[in-house]
Amino acid sequence: MERRGPAPGAPAGGRTGGLGGGAGRTVGLVIALALLCVVGVVTAGERFASVDNLLTILRLAAVIGVLSIGMTFVVTGGGIDLSVGSVLGLASVWATTLATQTMAEDTHWLLMVSTALLVGTACGVVNGVLIAYGRVVAFIATLAMMVAARGLAEIIANRRTQIVRVESFKDAFQGNVLGVPVLVWLFALVAAAGWVVLNRTTFGRRTVAVGGNPEAARLAGIKVKRHTAYLYALSGLTAGIAAVMMLARTTAGASTNGQFYELDAIAAVVIGGTLLAGGRGSILGTVFGVLIFSTLTNVFTQNNLSISAQSVAKGAIIVAAVLLQQRFAARSRGA
Repeated sequence: MERRGPAPGAPAGGRTGGLGGGAGRTVGLVIALALLCVVGVVTAGERFASVDNLLTILRLAAVIGVLSIGMTFVVTGGGIDLSVGSVLGLASVWATTLATQTMAEDTHWLLMVSTALLVGTACGVVNGVLIAYGRVVAFIATLAMMVAARGLAEIIANRRTQIVRVESFKDAFQGNVLGVPVLVWLFALVAAAGWVVLNRTTFGRRTVAVGGNPEAARLAGIKVKRHTAYLYALSGLTAGIAAVMMLARTTAGASTNGQFYELDAIAAVVIGGTLLAGGRGSILGTVFGVLIFSTLTNVFTQNNLSISAQSVAKGAIIVAAVLLQQRFAARSRGA
């Protein structure tokens, strides 16, 4: 079976991780991030280099980062998910309805968390079933979910912002552990879990195989349809986790939460070295991609530059990353 995973006898991580064949890409990302930090220090001085600002960068990267971990699995498996931002918004709204918060106050704040996770996973399952078993093109299926989830969120919230009133929920997620915000720890845990799953488990190897050559994977005994459905369910689950983090950061559920976040997640995944065609993915690269965009935004903010200029810079970085991917792919075929 031909695939872009590790060769026989090689470590399970192979080319899907931040090591081995991906070492050069990871080093490039580290250098890019370091250069951005140098620019930040030179242009903004202590305002950028302070510990508080570093924690701000990490806190802002956390929500997009969790979405991007789920997106990495989907793209590595040869798919795309345009709905994660809207699913985040729907999960945040559903978890903050009056009924949900009242029950959470009477029982435990975990009810709000469970609601968000269930809503996110359910949306992911719908996407997966439509794509894997309904044979709907992933772009169309997730685009439909993006529109429907945003509309449902607006209906439930009646286009209003729902404030989080459960104090125990805010206490649990707005604090610090060892001086680092809980949201950053959550991002780190999700990233670590994602790395282990993609690089050290059968599920990860199957994801690479399905993305590299679905027909060969099917002939090798992998249930491609079921695995594809699992990937979208996983993406929905990470959207639910991101919704919980968004609620902790903003203390409000709104249908506008997560708007355009799917684009940022896809951009971070591409920057991190995951092939849009599938068959190769890097969780470590995705983490660095998220940090690069978060740092870039912070540098622009520190220097009072416009959002339009930020968008132009991000677009240039995405185009450069895709061109580099194509160059590496052509070189690999030539080899």
